[in-house]
Amino acid sequence: MTLSPQVAAGPRHPPEHPAQRRVLAVLVASQLVSGIGLTAGVVVGSLIAEEMLGSTGLAGLPTALFTGGSMLGALGIGRLCQAWGRRPGLGLGYAVGALGSVGVVVAVAADQVALLLPALLVYGAGTATNLLARYAGADLAAPERRGRDVSRVLLASTAGAVAGPNLVSLVGGPAEEWGLSRTAAPFVLAAVGYAVAAVVVGALLRPDPLRSARARGPVATAEPAEAAGKAGAAGTAEAVEAARDPVRTPGVATGLWIMVLGQLPKVALMAMIPVHLAANGHGTAAIGLVVSLHIGAMFLPSPLSGLLVDRWGPLPVAAVAGVTLAAAALLVGLAPGDSVPLVAAALLLAGVGWNLGLVGGTAVVTAAAPPGRGAATQGLADVGLSVAGCTGGLLSGPVMAAGGYGTLAVGCALVALLVTPVALWAARPSRAAAAGGPASAPGAARRR
Repeated sequence: MTLSPQVAAGPRHPPEHPAQRRVLAVLVASQLVSGIGLTAGVVVGSLIAEEMLGSTGLAGLPTALFTGGSMLGALGIGRLCQAWGRRPGLGLGYAVGALGSVGVVVAVAADQVALLLPALLVYGAGTATNLLARYAGADLAAPERRGRDVSRVLLASTAGAVAGPNLVSLVGGPAEEWGLSRTAAPFVLAAVGYAVAAVVVGALLRPDPLRSARARGPVATAEPAEAAGKAGAAGTAEAVEAARDPVRTPGVATGLWIMVLGQLPKVALMAMIPVHLAANGHGTAAIGLVVSLHIGAMFLPSPLSGLLVDRWGPLPVAAVAGVTLAAAALLVGLAPGDSVPLVAAALLLAGVGWNLGLVGGTAVVTAAAPPGRGAATQGLADVGLSVAGCTGGLLSGPVMAAGGYGTLAVGCALVALLVTPVALWAARPSRAAAAGGPASAPGAARRR
């Protein structure tokens, strides 16, 4: 198999920056606290909607709204990072997420649906920031360690994300004493977590990883026109087109489809699991436990996923992700609703599958992003991720109301299974280099 020019010539980026360890430490610290906010909407969003709107069919609306807010947040934060760096982009994103969390608490306290809906939209910016932070972990990383450094940032979200749902019972009592509904407690935690993360990033993320990467990597950070000129006469048109519309770049499109086809079914499954469990007689404690286990499985495998991506390439890892997520969806659909252990086991597997797809897709997008458009392209990719989540949230309620949770799970399995042929098609020898697949991965170069 012929290696891509980049692999044959060796990595085009300098080795790991001396500030990379400090950058990772700050990102990990911010993710530890912001992870608390990541699960608030998942744990009680559908329950709040069912209570305030009086309809199971509309119970998926909060998920659709905060994932829609995540879409807008990803677009805005990506552009802000592109223009000014990671520190102002991530810091503002966390601050906006905190503001939205406060808005949800006020809306629930006042029983105002008109305030709840836009507040959920604004809250979604925190979710977008939490995910976009993973790209900052790769800015100064050595090429052969990108997957593992991205995974470290993702892993840091686990502690807060797992702890968040289980802190609801502790915060619920004081919340009721303050005149708030117990269901608003997770959003109180989210407001605190996102606010602290905004302060940590704003005060400590120095040097800015993206600006530092630009300063030391002129080839990687050239403006689109300059990059096109360097590509030679034969590739000028293609380079300019990729810079103008990066999503059409083969590797970016492949990574985007991998993440989208994993995100949609995962969100749909999770959006309705609180309603599904509540309908089978389980309370918020059981629901919180299942959701926290699922969130843990979404992020805890990150080191292994990153290692596999660095060693074998992102496309084979993504192919495994599709099969894993589809199997999990079928399992949760077949599991009796009154069996918390079986439901939890299925959602653990779903979290693992999603993680493999996210880390693999992120690696593909990062490697294939046009020169000078890295942060903006990453933001666009996460817009697609949010659109998929929004779609999953919107469809989950009506599908479950019409056919039950089992029907929803089967549909999710079919969508998730599409990840595998997409990854395998892109991994073909003729397409692997363009898609950031095994032929262009650092690990692949060593194997060959």
